[in-house]
Amino acid sequence: MLKNYLKIAWRNLLRNKSFSVLNIVGLSIGLAVTALIVIWINFEIGIDQFHDNKDRTYQVYNQYPVDGEIWTWNSTPKIMASVIEKDYPEVEHITRVNWDSEFLFAKGNKRINGIGKIVDPDFLKIFSFPLLEGSIETVLDDVNSVIITESFAKKVFGDEQAVGKTVKVDNADSFMVTGILKDLPSNTAFEFDFLMPWAYLKQRGSDDKYWGNNSVATYVMLKKGVDYTLFSKKIKNLRKKYDKDSPEMVTYLYPFTRSWLYSNFENGEEIGGRIDIIRMFGIIAIIILIIACINFMNLSTARSEKRAKEVGVRKVVGARRLTLVCQFLGESVLISFIAAVLAFILVLVVLPTFSTLVEKPLSLDLTNIWFWGSTLGVICFTGLLAGSYPALFLSGFMPSTVLKGTFIKSNTAVTPRKILVILQFSAAIILITSSIIVSQQLKKVQDRQMGYAKNNLIYSVIQGDTEKNYSLIKEELLASNAVTSITRTSSPVTEGWSNSWNFEWKGKNEENKTLVQRFSSDENIQETLGIELVIGRDFDLHKYPTDSTAALINESAVALMNFDEPIGQIVKDNGIEWHIVGVVKDFVLQSPFQKIQPMVIEGTKAGFSVMHIKLNKTSSTSESLAMVETIFKKYNPEYPFEYEFVDQQYAKKFNSEKRTGQLVSMFTLLTIFISCLGLFGLASYMAENRIKEIGIRKVLGASVRSITTLLSLDFIKLVLVSIVLAVPISWYFINDWLEGFDYRVNISWQTFVLAGILALVIAFVTVSYQAIKAATTNPIKSLRTE
Repeated sequence: MLKNYLKIAWRNLLRNKSFSVLNIVGLSIGLAVTALIVIWINFEIGIDQFHDNKDRTYQVYNQYPVDGEIWTWNSTPKIMASVIEKDYPEVEHITRVNWDSEFLFAKGNKRINGIGKIVDPDFLKIFSFPLLEGSIETVLDDVNSVIITESFAKKVFGDEQAVGKTVKVDNADSFMVTGILKDLPSNTAFEFDFLMPWAYLKQRGSDDKYWGNNSVATYVMLKKGVDYTLFSKKIKNLRKKYDKDSPEMVTYLYPFTRSWLYSNFENGEEIGGRIDIIRMFGIIAIIILIIACINFMNLSTARSEKRAKEVGVRKVVGARRLTLVCQFLGESVLISFIAAVLAFILVLVVLPTFSTLVEKPLSLDLTNIWFWGSTLGVICFTGLLAGSYPALFLSGFMPSTVLKGTFIKSNTAVTPRKILVILQFSAAIILITSSIIVSQQLKKVQDRQMGYAKNNLIYSVIQGDTEKNYSLIKEELLASNAVTSITRTSSPVTEGWSNSWNFEWKGKNEENKTLVQRFSSDENIQETLGIELVIGRDFDLHKYPTDSTAALINESAVALMNFDEPIGQIVKDNGIEWHIVGVVKDFVLQSPFQKIQPMVIEGTKAGFSVMHIKLNKTSSTSESLAMVETIFKKYNPEYPFEYEFVDQQYAKKFNSEKRTGQLVSMFTLLTIFISCLGLFGLASYMAENRIKEIGIRKVLGASVRSITTLLSLDFIKLVLVSIVLAVPISWYFINDWLEGFDYRVNISWQTFVLAGILALVIAFVTVSYQAIKAATTNPIKSLRTE
């Protein structure tokens, strides 16, 4: 019996080649897209899920009331870890992790810059980064020990044995390599070339005990059986006990396993993060797969009359309805299997490009039994889902009716087939609208005035002898004509590295806890960065020696501090009184999607980490950079000259939204294509069924235009209904997405009109091809059998 069913299913596929191709192509694209999205989602939700102790690992978070809202952040004071370890026996291991540290590693003639972390010895006991060489118990015990990854070891030592060898760090301290880490897996949020012990930070005098300096991440591994929610309540008032300046601050633990996907908080509550994007594309994957299944349902039921007599004969000879349902579901699963094979080939071909698009090293694990099991499950599920309605529909025909030739076609206003078409195009319109809005939002933010001149501007992190020889470097660079101006700052102009709500000024309300960005600059900030002065002047230490404690503030800071005459006012920060000498226009320091925060630009007494250099636009960029590198190597010979273009770094701020827009656009096009495949098949079948009617109409004088309109009108009506349904749904979800941006585009009615027109045009073009083809057929051929 099974063999008979398979033979019939195969013959049906071959007999109806065009419909089979439409079904298989639609399903294969739907399955391939779904598979790609699932692979990506699986990678994202697997980030840092491989650690053995992940369920007992937590990160220390803080909450603090600011301007009527509860702020949440995950950086802590350096001293907090030692206090928690001392006061709470529930803790098995604890480690601090500083933000990225860049050090120069020198071995012989090799000079390699590495990015690493400074951690407590418990780091490798909490996180499962396996050592290829060395002991977890002792590898970070010595103040001058260092662990490096196997790939970084290759860069520094080549083929030599690295463990036990010494290496010079920043031309100052000698470190012994005590361990080799296996290269970090791709599915971790940690990125580093080396690990150094926290004791080295103490040795450098950088391990402060100031509770107001939230500058490191603190991770805790609790002992088995400890309830982290109860422990969080226990440490809730930790800051109140030790930090007299912040008695309202709350300390608690947040599960490490959630930190990658759930990183956004609002008023103290977790509101999502990367999980929102994952959910969105998960829904898109389901929609695309369902649309592909809808195609199958529609095309199968549309051809129901062709198989009505087959059903009638089978029932007369004793076939039960369940037997027929199984037969038709079997045919559906067969088509699904063929489509899955094509989808698998598509995934293999497209996966490298898709990986580049999402910027993740995605791959198929063909050795994983779960992969093959889930694939088989998806094939069966898709086949059953796509074939369920046609199987029930076809098996329900009454033999007495169909064998008499009186099978009645449904001409009712609402049929399952029409509902399915409406659902298809509703989904397509929602995606079209979303794609337009994402594009508009991206363009609006990209066109936003950032407030500084990013062209021909580079920055370089200050390393080695650069600080000591800064005056000589600056003088020689300006004399070379390769650059027009130079300034030092606390961070790149594209990033904010420090902020505080503890700034003080005359007339400040003590309850005001607004966060103020802290920036610092040398002379020539206006000329180098192209920042516009509103009133006052730039820093000038030659003319005004007291400018080492001078400050510039932005317009948002003027509004916050309520200064009528800001020049000469005093702003206190970290025990220093900064006197305001100028006001600059607001400029974008951090996210261009958010509103600009108040900012204080402090003078030279604050210190610097970065040098900004304005290249001479009248000279060749490559020649200017070569000259700059030569001068840097002259005064800082032990360090490679590394730099970043400010315009390129600014462009990276849009990567996430740009990637989202590209993915939405791509999936929108695929959704439209799959929907059009189904519409094309339905239109083809409709034209085939009405060919004699069309012939009679032509004989009676109907024009090609009128026949085309007649045949297209039914489908156009369905698309119009789809528009009505899709508009409110798409508005709701788009508005919810835009709520995450302070600087955003307004949703206009023209967007929905454009999406509706596009859907109508796409549907009309798809249907009209078959309609025109039928309308131009010679009526003699279509009426010959009458």
